[in-house]
Amino acid sequence: MDLSDKFIDVGGTRTRYHDVGQGEPTILIHGGGPGASGLSNYRKNVEPLAASRRVIVVDLPGFGETEGKLQDGPIFAAMGEFVRNFMDAIGVQKASFVGNSLGGATSLMVALEAPERVNRLVLMGTGGSQAIFTPMPTEGLRRMAMFHGGDGPSMQKLKGVIELLVFDSKSITDALLEERLKAAMRKDAIDIFRRPPLDIWRENLAGLKHRTLIVWGRDDRVVPLDSAFILLKTMPNAELHVYPKCGHWAQWEKADEFNALVADFLDRP
Repeated sequence: MDLSDKFIDVGGTRTRYHDVGQGEPTILIHGGGPGASGLSNYRKNVEPLAASRRVIVVDLPGFGETEGKLQDGPIFAAMGEFVRNFMDAIGVQKASFVGNSLGGATSLMVALEAPERVNRLVLMGTGGSQAIFTPMPTEGLRRMAMFHGGDGPSMQKLKGVIELLVFDSKSITDALLEERLKAAMRKDAIDIFRRPPLDIWRENLAGLKHRTLIVWGRDDRVVPLDSAFILLKTMPNAELHVYPKCGHWAQWEKADEFNALVADFLDRP
């Protein structure tokens, strides 16, 4: 399967993406941790999911190899508008979305602003949903927020962030850390914590009729599990799947199970 880089102009932003498989489009949107990119977040998922559908993986502005040009305003709304413009640029009118953390919140903003452009939603550890019991910000969010501060990015800081994204850090390779540090040290990397926040749970989630699969790691130390219940209770066609011994990266730590779960959900009549 050809996972070579593709580039396209999205409203003046040079944007990297990967586009594989045939059939109904599904767009995978990565999280907002330091050095994140489409392929680094979804390396274990792209080919299995593309076996029966078209899978598009995009680097958001300031991440991966996409230029750090993004409109002003709350980060989730700005990213949502960028993704809609990206869909226009590649000629995709409607797609399902798989979003992790920032990617989940971005996917929700696409659905809220342009519901006709979204088929189904898969949301993992979605940002912007208020925890019910866990004090916020969590340790994971605090470490992310401090990553660009002080003396700037470093491998030590990155390891401190990544170890809180997973339940078992043995799954994190040196190659992944090097890849993410290089991306995080770009001069135009976007620090999402310097942009105004947006509380997704305050939006009209009850008005979203899309079939939605909410996926969470029981041991998520970035966006805690109790945040999932805000989405589950509010969104009328949502269901929840929780993985034990799993952190913020369900798509990474439980890749085989996750791929099968998501493929089944997207294929249901």
